[in-house]
Amino acid sequence: MLKSNKISLASVGLYVGGILFVVGFWAYAKGNSTLNLVGFFYGFPILLGAFAFKSSEVAPIPVIVPESEAILALRKLQETPTQKQLRKDVTRYRYGVKAHLDEILEKLGMSPTDEERPVLNGIYEEISQAEETKGAYSLILRFRSPLMNFDAWQQKQDKLTRFFGPGIVAVVSELENKEVDLRLISGTSA
Repeated sequence: MLKSNKISLASVGLYVGGILFVVGFWAYAKGNSTLNLVGFFYGFPILLGAFAFKSSEVAPIPVIVPESEAILALRKLQETPTQKQLRKDVTRYRYGVKAHLDEILEKLGMSPTDEERPVLNGIYEEISQAEETKGAYSLILRFRSPLMNFDAWQQKQDKLTRFFGPGIVAVVSELENKEVDLRLISGTSA
């Protein structure tokens, strides 16, 4: 089943607007004034709007590791409203933003320029194995951070915990290839 968050509104608009616009031209050539009006007066504005949406579209972030039944059950019990909102926001098409979480990174002082901004390139969920949070639900955001070193991420770790709100512990970990995992761990464990 195709999920509604995986459908691009801009693509739908391009198809519908394009079809109506082509029908309008065809009707004009055939002398059918009613279809001509429908094609031009509805097709053209829909097509223009779809082009505008497409130019500001940010695609959904891929899920790196598919969720298991255990994680889905734990998510249902422990997921905070912040974790839920983040998961839903980054796994759907967004419009009018430069990148996923760009405003959040800017508020945290982690996006001095567009070029230096870490780029979210994956998301997954797991059951925390760390000693202090063992068994807790974790939402992990994987960032590509070529121009911001890991020390800067570590310095912001406490600020990240405070920013994402009560009931969440933020933990950063360095990976290969200038990637960083931001773990947002639910404050309650099983």
